[in-house]
Amino acid sequence: MELFRFDKEVGKKVTHFQSNFVMSRIVKTEKDVQIGCMHLEANGIIGYHHAVVPQLLLVVAGEGWVQSDDSPKIRVKTGDAIYWKQGEGHETSTNSGLTAIVIESEELNPSDFMPLKDL
Repeated sequence: MELFRFDKEVGKKVTHFQSNFVMSRIVKTEKDVQIGCMHLEANGIIGYHHAVVPQLLLVVAGEGWVQSDDSPKIRVKTGDAIYWKQGEGHETSTNSGLTAIVIESEELNPSDFMPLKDL
């Protein structure tokens, strides 16, 4: 498991076309990709399972914990991105609620765009 950041502080200012915003790049793929949004209520859990393909979980609201086969529980919050390799066992849980975008594809390289999070 690797933890990355996609919060505003790691983004780049965009001014093209008279724009004024910050863009945090996440991933680029050439192969098929599946993207979904997961809504966990208070005391919610995405139960332990193995990633069928590489998986990237982007926490967009709330906070909770993630755990993989080879790590203890790690606290995550809005702006964190968690990457699991194909076959890696993992789970996500929250006490107060958490909303996350999940990106699944055979071709995910989040380190191309996002910095690792300091633990």
